[in-house]
Amino acid sequence: MSLTELVLLAPADKVELISDALQALEALSVSVEDADAHTQAEQALFGEPGMPPPQPGWQRSRVVALFEQASQASEAAQLLALQDFFEGCACISQAPVPEQDWVRLTQSQFAPVAITEHFWIVPTWHEPPAQAQQIIRLDPGLAFGTGTHPTTRMCLAWIAGGLPEQGAQVPKLGRVLDYGCGSGILAIGAAKFGAGAIDAVDIDEAAVQATRDNALANAVTLSAGLPSLAQGRYDTVLANILATPLKVLAPLLCAHVAPGGRLVLAGILERQAEELQAAYAPYCDLRVAQCEDGWVLMNAEF
Repeated sequence: MSLTELVLLAPADKVELISDALQALEALSVSVEDADAHTQAEQALFGEPGMPPPQPGWQRSRVVALFEQASQASEAAQLLALQDFFEGCACISQAPVPEQDWVRLTQSQFAPVAITEHFWIVPTWHEPPAQAQQIIRLDPGLAFGTGTHPTTRMCLAWIAGGLPEQGAQVPKLGRVLDYGCGSGILAIGAAKFGAGAIDAVDIDEAAVQATRDNALANAVTLSAGLPSLAQGRYDTVLANILATPLKVLAPLLCAHVAPGGRLVLAGILERQAEELQAAYAPYCDLRVAQCEDGWVLMNAEF
């Protein structure tokens, strides 16, 4: 299928309107870039991880829409030009997109990920590395957690006994709760390293289904469901979410940890570590176990 790309220039306050209009005009996708990228006028625009950006676009934003047909792109450009809100905007180009094998192109961006020397996350289209003794088969999907993010890697390394302080000793995981399971990658990792019964829960039903599918693909047994599935005490409680929900969940998560059990938290920026320690202080002595790329893994023993 040959697609057509329509490129527009818009100020920040018009980006959301233009994007919504393009989608209403049957654009297959809409992306926004800094029109001044790689120049001295380039503008940094960062938001908190997992949160919306502080503004919808750059002061000079390049809005790129893909259409299935050239006629759709032409019609969209003509209709937008007639709208009052298009003042200050411009259509700067329309061109066919070279045909590519999009599936192969997407797959090429995801290679096997090393958690430890012998433990790897391997997409289904790759052969496992020769040194891999334990693998998780996982393809990028809608749910968070493909092993590429530092928070996921640190959690999996802890499960596998791969943190420096663990001395290659795999923890006795016992009964495990993966709270906010996403793709189910932590629950699957726990199953691969000897966990007993495993409950994986998430507020997103798509994540619950992804966890079930990924568990089946990896031939591991676990229970996945909404948070109400979590009942009683667990020897290991894992939660790789974000700092704000982790603070809110402090009493709930700690109530699920059995005496002698461990709590492992991730999704936390280094600068947020003290906030988390304060939130969990009434229940446990939370400490930083590992740092990577500005993120921390925190844990506590009960």
